[in-house]
Amino acid sequence: MGAMPRPRPLYLHRAVTRHGKVAWYVRRGAHGRKIRIRAEYGTPEFEAAYREAVSSGTPRQTPHTAARGTLGWLWMLYRQSNAWAALKAPTRRQRENIMVHVLKLAGDKPLSRITKPAVIDGIDRRAATPFAAKNFLATMRGLFAWAHNKDLVSTDPTAGVKVVKPKTSGFPVWTEQDIQKFEERWPIGTRERVMLDVFLYTGLRRGDAARLGKQHIRNGIIEIDTEKTGTRVTIPVLPVLQATLDAGPVGDLALIATRDGNPMRKESLGNAFADACRAAGIRKSAHGLRKAAATHAANNGATVAQLEAIFGWSGGRMASHYTKSADRRKLAVDAVGKLARK
Repeated sequence: MGAMPRPRPLYLHRAVTRHGKVAWYVRRGAHGRKIRIRAEYGTPEFEAAYREAVSSGTPRQTPHTAARGTLGWLWMLYRQSNAWAALKAPTRRQRENIMVHVLKLAGDKPLSRITKPAVIDGIDRRAATPFAAKNFLATMRGLFAWAHNKDLVSTDPTAGVKVVKPKTSGFPVWTEQDIQKFEERWPIGTRERVMLDVFLYTGLRRGDAARLGKQHIRNGIIEIDTEKTGTRVTIPVLPVLQATLDAGPVGDLALIATRDGNPMRKESLGNAFADACRAAGIRKSAHGLRKAAATHAANNGATVAQLEAIFGWSGGRMASHYTKSADRRKLAVDAVGKLARK
């Protein structure tokens, strides 16, 4: 194991046990509780455990006072299952946040009361926010599919229930004018500029950009397993991005860090970037930058295979969308002269 980089990430401490083994732990202040990190230092698991410990201490626990046979009791069992452990950390956080509100309303209700009409009613209450309705159904479906498989419930109240996928053109793509406005407001040497250039010149999703640290960069090449699919992407660090990173400020385990050097959760990064956008007079998101990066790469001739290698896609569908758009644009430019009358 290599020596710990200096300066050491905030709240991270090193100790040697009585058996001569190195132990890492997070501790806030001289009298704070120690949170042991058992993953091997330098691994993605170590990085994730450090961020979790710093940002929220230990994961929230469902109270163990839920009466047997209630929704709260079932949720408690589910969170101790292998099915729950197999979910990615962002998915678990999202579903925990949803269930906080669900359990306030129905945690003490017997499972016999959680019927298909009750699930549909929960969806209807979220009709004004279709994506919230979709995530609510996914949370309930995961819970009851597991419970039904374990014979904890006789029927799955989510079976056959659907949420109409909202029709949307997606996140608006950043224009060159948007990027210029942001750069003028946030020059090189600002944390906000680091955010922009990491998004723009890597094409990483928000969660992966939040995790990206020096440990993912070797000899000018970024290699990181994407949070959403686990696909490893390989991205050369362009000179423009390297110049921004050299100017900083950057963190250690995470390049985009809080003002005191801590890694950020993707939700916090999204909020911070949104604030920076508003200050620059822009009403667009980080995902719009990912779309802008893909569009720019396709317009510059990137193939489907190259786009998938950069953006972590597979199956050809997403990459083909961008290459087809680029091909149509080129054909239109080449053919517009044919509209002229002799």
